[in-house]
Amino acid sequence: MSDNQQPEDRRYARRFPILFALMFGIILAPIDGSMVNVILPTLTEVFSAEIATAQWVPMIYLLIISSLLLFFGRLGDIWGYKKVFQCGLVVFVAASGLCGLSPSIYGLIVFRTLQAVGAAMMMAVPLAIITACFPVNELGRALGTFSISIATGLAIGPSFGGFIASLLGWRFTFLINVPIGIAAFIVIHRVIPELKSQSGKYDFPGAGAAFGFLFCLLLFINRAQGSGLNAATGSLVLVALVSGVAFVLIERYAANPMLKLNIFRNVTFTFASVSSLLNFMAQFVVIFLTPFYLHRVLHYEPNRVGLIMTCFPLAVMVVGPLSGWLSDRVGSRWLSCLGQLICASAMLLLSRLPSSAGALDVAVRLTLFGVGAGVFQSPNTSAAMGSVPRPHLGVASAILANMRNIGMVIGIALAGVILHALVPDEILEKHSLNPSEAGFFLHGIESAFLVGSAISVVAAVTALIKRRRKELRPSGD
Repeated sequence: MSDNQQPEDRRYARRFPILFALMFGIILAPIDGSMVNVILPTLTEVFSAEIATAQWVPMIYLLIISSLLLFFGRLGDIWGYKKVFQCGLVVFVAASGLCGLSPSIYGLIVFRTLQAVGAAMMMAVPLAIITACFPVNELGRALGTFSISIATGLAIGPSFGGFIASLLGWRFTFLINVPIGIAAFIVIHRVIPELKSQSGKYDFPGAGAAFGFLFCLLLFINRAQGSGLNAATGSLVLVALVSGVAFVLIERYAANPMLKLNIFRNVTFTFASVSSLLNFMAQFVVIFLTPFYLHRVLHYEPNRVGLIMTCFPLAVMVVGPLSGWLSDRVGSRWLSCLGQLICASAMLLLSRLPSSAGALDVAVRLTLFGVGAGVFQSPNTSAAMGSVPRPHLGVASAILANMRNIGMVIGIALAGVILHALVPDEILEKHSLNPSEAGFFLHGIESAFLVGSAISVVAAVTALIKRRRKELRPSGD
């Protein structure tokens, strides 16, 4: 009898070792992501690269992940969640070693692409594993506890990455993944059971159409910020539209669709997904721009930048589990809304930072933003995953992960669009700014934070659109 066919009480008895093993395995992704954002200013200097080029280091990573999450989520439903996660871990660790040996900014971008394939496999299935191993009345607490691993990785990443970059060089910010990844593989192999929802054939035409749609759409969002609408960007829009229409038609008529479109008739899941998208858009406006503010306006070194940026994930790490525990008792709607309103307030305060701000001024605002994100994320994820039938947990997990990563891509691109629109190119290309130039640069960052605040307000509204707890997780397909 396979694990997914075992009585629920037997699966549930192993739930906490499974959860903690999964937390150890997934921590690599946030460590890597947060370290890369901190060293972006360093990469522009080391490789004599412009911001637009260095932006591809995090951007290609998010583009590939976002384009492949549905593929690997459905693969987890058919092939097995554990197998998908372990294969992703192997690819991620190998690619991390190659990133650390990159001879140029372009080599780094290529190896980040490979690293993203592994990360997509790892990120597509954790929520499905947790949801399959925990009863509904403990799901919020489990997801809140799981958020500790994400927040811890984000917390360790900036300060540790800045310290490593200052002491040993930026290459070791990637090489550190290798020993952690090997240890994580051993733990995952021994502790996590195989959980497979159903057998069936894979929908490769649908997967190809989904990849074409997501990759071209997100690439257009990135490229349009610098060149506007021209023949190249227009062709990306055309391919995205054709791929999107093809995907809908394929999924509607396929015998074994990768994504059953009627999942979006689920009001709770759909609006929780939208709220997550908007939340991560706002988050990555903050995460992408704040290191440049600290480095170019306040002239802080990478290790100090990393230490200050740690305030945000530390707050999420503390608040997330508490919010998840509370959502199991009082529901998710108002907690999710409150979290987004706190985020909006924090971004409004960030937009008022002067060029003479102190480290404490920035740290307090980042901490407040982290509190808001922590209050929002666990209840919102719990409501979404708790509303989905078990045979579709892999795809649902992948959709939520996709909303997160698409939000990251759009957030970074949006920040870039606003900077290029309001700050002269000759100032953007400089690594050291005089007071008048810093004023122009600061104006662009302030405007981006105001836009992010407005996005968080919209997310607060969509977070309220959820069904009551007793209606969650229907038993049918």
